[in-house]
Amino acid sequence: MYSSAVTTSTDDRLAGDLALAVVRFARHLRGRRKDSSVSLTQLSALNALASDGPLTPGQLAARERVQPPSMTRVIASLSDLGLVSREPHPTDGRQVIVSLSDEGEHIITGEAKAREAWLRGRLAELSPEQIDTLGGAVAIMNQLISAEG
Repeated sequence: MYSSAVTTSTDDRLAGDLALAVVRFARHLRGRRKDSSVSLTQLSALNALASDGPLTPGQLAARERVQPPSMTRVIASLSDLGLVSREPHPTDGRQVIVSLSDEGEHIITGEAKAREAWLRGRLAELSPEQIDTLGGAVAIMNQLISAEG
């Protein structure tokens, strides 16, 4: 489909096709959350706290690439749901530290299990060669992401 002799038009087509495939794939993964009590924005913030640990609202906003006032609203809604806790910052009285609660961890775990179950079912439909190709693609995508700098 794509020539190994890369040209500008091939690069452009591959870039567009890859971006569209990634967006569609992410949409399908998100579609597994039919009974979720949180929005995608809230889920993303919970995942950030799960992977990065406790953060200030400013750090979480930067991590999620949103404006601080937007993140303040997300944190307030997550706190109201009991999914995060807010504690005073140990050295800066103007700040708080946001942490994932046990219930927030439960939400993250349930979401991940639903996505993985769907994905395992889809992977079971592939041939061994397709699985190998997909494994190589994952490695390449991780390389592209880590090279973001």
